[in-house]
Formats: sequence, structure tokens, C-alpha cells
Amino acid sequence: MEDKYYMERALALAEQGAGFVNPNPMVGAVIVKDSQIIGEGYHEKYGGLHAERNALKDCKEKGNNPKGATMYVTLEPCCHYGKTPPCTEAIIESGIERVVIGTLDVNPVVAGKGAQILRDNGIRVEVGMLENECKKLNRVFNKYMSTKLPYVVMKYAMTADGKIATASGESKWITGDAARENVHRLRKNLSGIMVGVSTVIIDNPSLDCRLDEPSNNPVRIICDSYLRTPINSKIVETASEIKTIIATSSENESRIAEYEKAGCTVLKLPRTENGIDLNSLMVELGNMGIDSILLEGGGTINFSALESKIVDEIHIHMAPKIFGGNSKSPVEGLGISDINDAIKLNPINTTWAGDDLIIENEVIY
Repeated sequence: MEDKYYMERALALAEQGAGFVNPNPMVGAVIVKDSQIIGEGYHEKYGGLHAERNALKDCKEKGNNPKGATMYVTLEPCCHYGKTPPCTEAIIESGIERVVIGTLDVNPVVAGKGAQILRDNGIRVEVGMLENECKKLNRVFNKYMSTKLPYVVMKYAMTADGKIATASGESKWITGDAARENVHRLRKNLSGIMVGVSTVIIDNPSLDCRLDEPSNNPVRIICDSYLRTPINSKIVETASEIKTIIATSSENESRIAEYEKAGCTVLKLPRTENGIDLNSLMVELGNMGIDSILLEGGGTINFSALESKIVDEIHIHMAPKIFGGNSKSPVEGLGISDINDAIKLNPINTTWAGDDLIIENEVIY
């Protein structure tokens, strides 16, 4: 089916914007005439041209005329002035006669209006081609646009018997190189990375993105109720280079001043029995424009995050190893007494990374 083929191409293009367009959606567009692709493009970076305009630009640069052509676009074209003019205007002016849209935009400024404007100008519009795939592509954008809260992905590496460290506390490395590269890809694609202070004290991580390709470092977020993050930790020492947020309930102003002098942003938040009020933190981070977070903490913060119901997905990286004993598990806390109270997961994707199995799950509360 031709429409499906070209929308799949548009989806592949859209994915190239991952990690560069936040908090905008990833969008791809393909222009087809006489069964030939005559132009294509995607939203490459925040503030840059949208996919539709890049596809039309590609058409022009190749000397192709889009008049009478069909445009396939993964998300409904915008119809408002933002950092760029409305894409609906460019489509109408180009003479394109048919637009196939993957899914409507949840942004209330658009939300069906873009498609209607095209129809009102005599363009045939069809909505819903590979709709589920197009919605899944922008699940971060859809949540953030609807709630102004970050989309949270919890990730942990564990053995086949559910351990995240040996009996002595050693955890480097449970999984292999391919799985760790997958983690850095997550860091590239999501806006923030969050850990608890214990992870900083024990591992002294950099929490940056290390890929052999262009990428942005995520904003680093440390949950630290009592300001125990060492001033000489890698995270604090590089805070002037990579945006770093310390979330605390401490009133120790002199300690706060030390972090701020090093370049950290300190957020003072309410405290709950499990530590920082994570729901309040999500509101603050959302207000700062952080649309997505990779949670790479230990069992304590993982338990708090699940109990606070802030987690949208869990990515389990499972190594074919057995540690045994009473070493730490990915989720600590009190646990449940009744099996019916278990937090349920809906597996959405399973892949191999070398010898390690990666299971991606939606969290069902």
C-alpha cells in the first residue's frame, strides 16, 4: 500500500530529530508526485524549520514542482505563528493537492484546526495513516503538551535473578557495551537525567551522553534531601558546563550557596516520608521546559518514583548472569503484601543488545 510506505518513510525521517527538537514533537514529511518522492524533510532542531517546510525546501532545491503532489506528514501541520510561520500557509501556497496526516496534534492551538484549514482551501486531507505509530513516536510531546509534566522513563540494569549489584555492592558492569550504548541513546533523546544522592556518592558518575555522533547532554537532576552531594563530585565540578539541578528540602543556605557558586541550580521542595516530593519536583521541572526524564537511580528512588506515580515507562536491561544472595534489587521500599497490589507493566518492545535483553514497558497504575 503506497500510503503506508510513504508514511513509514516520514516516520523514519522524524526519528532523526530525537534529542534535538525537545520540547517540540518529532515530525517527518515526504512529498510524492507520480509515485516518486520529490522532496522530504524533518524537524531537525528546536527553533528550526518544521518538517513540512524542510520538505518543500528540498523540493525546490531539487528543481521539483510540488503542485498537484501528495504530502505525507506524521503530525498535523501547525496553523499558528510560533518560532516559525504556519506550515498550513506553505502547503496551500505550494499547490499540494492532498495531505495524508499520521495523527492530529494534541496542542490545543492546533488540535484539528490545521487539517480543517487545509480542507477549507480545497486540499484533500486524510488522517490516521499509521496513527498508533505516529502517536507512539511523540508520547513524550503528547504527555508534556497535555499536562506540562515530564515523561519519565525508569531504566535499570539487572541480572537474571533481579540483582543490580553484587553482595559487596559492585555494579560495574552488569550489562555489556551494546546495552550501555542504548542507555547513552536514551540520554541523548530525553531532556533530563535524574538520580538519587546515593548514586552520586557511591558511583561519582558524570551523567553525560557519550555517543560517536552529534548529541546533547541531558540536564542532570539530583534528588538530595539533606545536601549530601559532594562539592568535589564530577557532577558539581562540571555544573558550569552541563546544566545541573539539585532538588532538596534542606534550608542550609551556606551549603546551597556553595552549589550555586559551582553553577548548580538548587530547587527547594517539600519533603515526604520517602524523601523529596517528586510530584512537586515534576511540576517545577515541567515549568522549566524539561519535557522528559531518564531515571537512572537505585532501588530507593525507584520505589519513591513508582509510589509517586511519576513513571511512564520502565526499561529493563537484563544480563544473562546470576548473582544470588541478598544484594540490592531495582526497587526497594516496603514492598507489597497482596499480590493484587502489584504495579503492572505492559511490555511494548523487546530487543537484544549483544547478550543482554532489553524490555521496554508502559507502567499501568
